Amino acid sequence: MKTSSTSIANVLSIAGSDPSGGAGIQADLKTFSARGCYGMAAITALTAQNTQGVSAVQALDPGFVAEQIRMVFADVRVDAVKIGMIANAGIASAIAGALRPHRGIPVVLDPVMIAKGGASLLDPEAVAVLRDELLPLATLLTPNLPEAAALLGEAEAENRRVMESQAVRLAVGGAAAVLLKGGHLAAADSPDLLVLGESVHWFEAPRIETKNTHGTGCSLSSAIAAELAKGLSPYDAVAVAKDWLAEAVRLSGTLSVGSGHGPVHHFHALWQ
Repeated sequence: MKTSSTSIANVLSIAGSDPSGGAGIQADLKTFSARGCYGMAAITALTAQNTQGVSAVQALDPGFVAEQIRMVFADVRVDAVKIGMIANAGIASAIAGALRPHRGIPVVLDPVMIAKGGASLLDPEAVAVLRDELLPLATLLTPNLPEAAALLGEAEAENRRVMESQAVRLAVGGAAAVLLKGGHLAAADSPDLLVLGESVHWFEAPRIETKNTHGTGCSLSSAIAAELAKGLSPYDAVAVAKDWLAEAVRLSGTLSVGSGHGPVHHFHALWQ
């Protein structure tokens, strides 16, 4: 849904909570604000985590997740939706059911499966539900290489040729478009691949040497959702979001948060 020139876009995040503030709902809301949108949140799961890892996850009742989404749509104009951590199959199905009456609104699906520290954030049974029920609702799917491999049930891509093959097959399998993130490649650069219909677009980027990468996937998908909510095309939304995130990662060292994988600097353009 494209907002009017005088209306601030409203974006809904459906994701888990990160009490340390670097990922999940907290990162999504910061991103929406940084990109000039009004952020809303339906929480799927509570986590106990910090920059060093996740110690516990408490998934919410699927019916309650669906009710959060229903109440937002019943009262607020929603211009785009970002889906992050869904935790289990019941929640995935509940989200799909809650969003089906609202087809036409841009949906960015970030298939959060594994935390930076290695903890599993998605029940294996939920992968099939995500693939069968949520993917067909998605305007854009934003997996990293391990997530793409899990969705396809095969080995992780180790080069650009396999990346392209996997991204194309994911697009054919459901989502309208796929942004496959290449940060896990063993290379000096960090290329991402966008598949839009019959077209393939590579976004080249140098690898930024930093340990402050907590919430990069959440923040990128949320930034894309914000730009889609403002009326940008998928290609332009990805380009703008990637440029913003690159600066957020590059300037992350100006923050001092935790001793593990620190967060990116969402408000790098606003804070002095």
